[in-house]
Amino acid sequence: MSLKGKIQLFGKTDIGLLRDHNEDAIACEETIALAIVADGMGGHRGGEMASAITVSTILETITEKTKAIHTDETDDDTGYSAESMIVHEAISQANTNVYNSSLTNAQYRGMGTTIVVALFYDNRYTVAHVGDSRLYRLRDGELEQITRDHSLMQELIERGFYTTEQARNSLNKNLVTRAIGIDETVQVDIQEDIAMVDDIYLLCSDGVTDMIEDDLIKTAMVNNSNDLETAATEIIRLANEAGGKDNISALLVKPIKSFPAENSLFSRFFDLFS
Repeated sequence: MSLKGKIQLFGKTDIGLLRDHNEDAIACEETIALAIVADGMGGHRGGEMASAITVSTILETITEKTKAIHTDETDDDTGYSAESMIVHEAISQANTNVYNSSLTNAQYRGMGTTIVVALFYDNRYTVAHVGDSRLYRLRDGELEQITRDHSLMQELIERGFYTTEQARNSLNKNLVTRAIGIDETVQVDIQEDIAMVDDIYLLCSDGVTDMIEDDLIKTAMVNNSNDLETAATEIIRLANEAGGKDNISALLVKPIKSFPAENSLFSRFFDLFS
């Protein structure tokens, strides 16, 4: 089932003010309501290669495999939906592709990338991530960070060594503890939740979150809630205005109509209580 006309998507990436090339990569596919942001790392344009391989692998895998599933299917071991398992498989395949490429191309040795992926289906969404690229959700005027950074600084905050404000100013804030392509396998965090009409979801690289506070992100989203292109452009403008020290990517998703799957048990159950 095509989700065109039910979910809006718009993404934009910018080189920033200090970098000479863009190692971020983004993709969005309206038909299946798929959004992807990757933030590459590695010398000799390795980061650019890693993020490009990752985004293309995930886009191709999910687009192909979602054609052959039934929305009510769940994985016996994890309880996750079939869609979530496809997202996990796609990210794992991307990890393999980046890792193997780094082994066979000396110039790309050690390259890697973060990833955040959101897939919308049956009035729900799956978000999966590795690293410190984030997903935020704006609902009823409140902005919430849905993902948890896989970073050294996040671990130190949780252990009480740093406050969030101290971490923002730390020289070590960009050290990630997980990334695509660094090892043969990668641990992927997956969440599933209900998606509501008029929610707005932001997938972004740390070129956004290192430069501007969540309150400014929220204001840009609230003030431009009916125009995702303007909202993304404003977020990038604010990040550049604050210094633009890194590549900047912002991808926004907004359900504008209910999007139940045909004959879905979940949607029939949801309708009873909504």
